Amino acid sequence: MPETSPTASSARPYSSLSVIGAGAWGTALANVAAAKGRKVLLWAREADVVESVNARHENEMFLPGIGLPASIEATSDLARACSVEAILLAAPAQHLRASLLAMRPFLKAGTPIVLCAKGIETATGKLVTEILAEAAPEAEIAILSGPSFAKDAARGLPTLVAVGAKPDIALRLQASMGAMPSFRPYVTDDVTGIALGGAGKNVYAIACGMVEGARGGESARAGLLARGFAELLRLGASVGARPETLMGLSGLGDLVLTATSMSSRNFALGAALGSGKKISDLLAPGKPLAEGAATAPALVARGKKQGVEMPVAEAVADVLSGKLDIRDAGERLLSRPLGTE
Repeated sequence: MPETSPTASSARPYSSLSVIGAGAWGTALANVAAAKGRKVLLWAREADVVESVNARHENEMFLPGIGLPASIEATSDLARACSVEAILLAAPAQHLRASLLAMRPFLKAGTPIVLCAKGIETATGKLVTEILAEAAPEAEIAILSGPSFAKDAARGLPTLVAVGAKPDIALRLQASMGAMPSFRPYVTDDVTGIALGGAGKNVYAIACGMVEGARGGESARAGLLARGFAELLRLGASVGARPETLMGLSGLGDLVLTATSMSSRNFALGAALGSGKKISDLLAPGKPLAEGAATAPALVARGKKQGVEMPVAEAVADVLSGKLDIRDAGERLLSRPLGTE
C-alpha cells in the first residue's frame, strides 16, 4: 500500500486515545487528536506539566503560548494512559525501549502503539519499529512521521505526515488524527520506510547545517542534500523500505524541511559546528536535543551491517566524535572518485 490518501470516511476512529510523552511534539499531537472535542489523555512525568495542562490548559514548560482544549486531560498514571484503544508514544528514540518496557505490564494485546520519535537506537542499530517489535511484541506496530514542527502543528498551520501500520489500523488512525483540517495524515503499510526516513534525515540535516555554518555555499548544501538522500535510498533498499515511501513525506519531505531551516535542532547543531562551536558545548546537559547526533553513528553502523557505503553519514559521525574537523571532512568527501548519478 503506497503512501497515498484513501478516504478515511468509512474507517471508524478510535474511541479513546492517549499520548505518552508531554514534550512539545507530544503535546502538539494531543492537540491534534483532541480536535472536535475528542477526549485525549496526555501522560507526563513532570507534576508541573500535569498541573499546567489541567488547571490552565497550556503546557507552560514545553509548549508555552499554545492554548489546549479542555478535552485534553494530563495524567501521571501510566496504567491509565495505557488503558485506551490506541497510544501515541512520543518518547525520544534513545529512551524508547525503556518507555515500552515500563508500559508493557499495562498494555492490552493488539493495542496499536504509534511511534512518534525519529531515530535509531545507538546501542543496537535498531529502527524504532524494530525496537517496538522486540520490547512489546503483543502491540500492533504503527508509526507517524513527516515534515512537521511541533509549533506549526499546534497552531493549526498546514502539516502533512505519513502514518504507517497495517491497512485497517492505518485508516483508523487516519480517521482519528485527521479531524483537524490543517493536519493531514497520509497512510501506508511501509513502517520500515517511515522509520528509516524519519531517522536518516536528521543526520543529513546536520551535514547541511555544517555547510551553512562554514559558509560553504548554497550549491554545496543542495548537492550534499541530494547525495545524502541517495545514501538513504540505498540503505532503504537493503532493509526492505520502498523507494516511494522515502521519496514521500517521511524521507524527502522531512529532509527538505529539516535540512533548510534554523528551526530544526539538527540543522542548527550543524550550523553551530560549522561556525566553530565545540560539540561538547552544543550537546551539554540542558541543551536542545538533536536526535541526529545520536543517530549518526548508529546509521553508519547499520549501513556497514547491510553492506551499504554511506560516506556523507560517515563524515558527520566522524565530525561529531571528534575524529575529523569540518574542513577535513569536506576534503575527504570532495576527494572521493567521481561516479555515476
